Amino acid sequence: MPDPVSLGGPRFRTEPAELYRELRREHGAVAPVLLDGDVPAWLVLGYRELHQVTGDPVLFSRDSGLWNQWHRIPDDWPLLPMIGRGQSSVLYTVGERHRERAAVISDALEAVDPFELRAHAERFADELIDAVCAKGETDLVADYAALLPVRVLATLFGFADEQGPDLVGALNAMINGREGAIAGQLHVAASMARLVADRAARPTDDVVSRMLAAGHARHSHWGSGGLTHEEITQDIMVMMAAGHQPTADWIGNSLRLMLTDDRFAASLFGGRHSVPEAMNEVLWEDTPTQNVAGRWASRDTRLGGRAIHAGDLLLLGLQGANHDPQVRTHGSALTGGNSAHFSFGHGEHRCPFPAQEIAEVIARTGIEVVLDRLPDIDLAVPAESLTRRPSPWLRGLTELPVRFTPVPALGGTPV
Repeated sequence: MPDPVSLGGPRFRTEPAELYRELRREHGAVAPVLLDGDVPAWLVLGYRELHQVTGDPVLFSRDSGLWNQWHRIPDDWPLLPMIGRGQSSVLYTVGERHRERAAVISDALEAVDPFELRAHAERFADELIDAVCAKGETDLVADYAALLPVRVLATLFGFADEQGPDLVGALNAMINGREGAIAGQLHVAASMARLVADRAARPTDDVVSRMLAAGHARHSHWGSGGLTHEEITQDIMVMMAAGHQPTADWIGNSLRLMLTDDRFAASLFGGRHSVPEAMNEVLWEDTPTQNVAGRWASRDTRLGGRAIHAGDLLLLGLQGANHDPQVRTHGSALTGGNSAHFSFGHGEHRCPFPAQEIAEVIARTGIEVVLDRLPDIDLAVPAESLTRRPSPWLRGLTELPVRFTPVPALGGTPV
């Protein structure tokens, strides 16, 4: 068998699509990889195999306590925030308890008013454009996409407006799994814990208050203490992390596609009609969440011709599965309305439908505000010079420099 590939290697950052094809040719649908510190894992690249893993939560469990490599993991391992030792979030609970907690999250998000959501997204998007519209140039990643989702989500959860931007750096450090990951996790956890404590004392009409109320209301059904403040804090961290950076990258990757691909150029000058098409194309071809950790085998089994041992870690290769040639027989063709991609996961632990809707509203609104406010926008650098953040987990641009004709801020006063 060919040697395993380091998941932290540069090709995961520069040319992952070609690397996934090579891995599939050399290893098949399930490829051996190495995490930081040469820790072994399996990367599931096959569409059918990924469907099998995510659809069987008993054989392929979300319980990270099953991992057979914990004895090798130091306390300062940078991927600990992604893997979850000792975490009590909904990501790492299983069975009926997971279903109950997932229902609390879904119900709290389902109650978000879609008109208020779009209004929040438009308000923050306009504020961000106001800050740069008179300059004639900006970086749509650093100055826009990286700031918008967290501002909207922070408002929905119950944070004050001014607290939103401070969460961005900590969230990015935690998600990227590099230096600063654990410090970022601690910062985010402290912010969330303060919010939960405040909302427990002074509930209002926001996501956190609804989760606290629902957790208390389900006390008699669970026959226990319901949801603890620690559990709600962990779940809000998951919701913020899963909702912010992937949505920011969805905005950035979609704008890059529309600025560099002739198939979408018309929407830059002729309206919004192909914005949803570009967004769906990104979910297939350039999905923000490339790989996810993970699932753990509860017993010895076989998958994709591989012998999987009890406690082995399986990484969900979402982008690799989206590119599986058995599914995408004509990879160059536009995906249109086909949403059978894995970008939101699958099975019991997939992204809740209300969360998908919220992410889509934020991303689509963010893109449409750019097109409305800066109608002659153009890429300011050669497309081939655009680079990606150094993460095998999330695929997003480090920057997206653009130029445009300067315009006044809303209300007519340049800023």
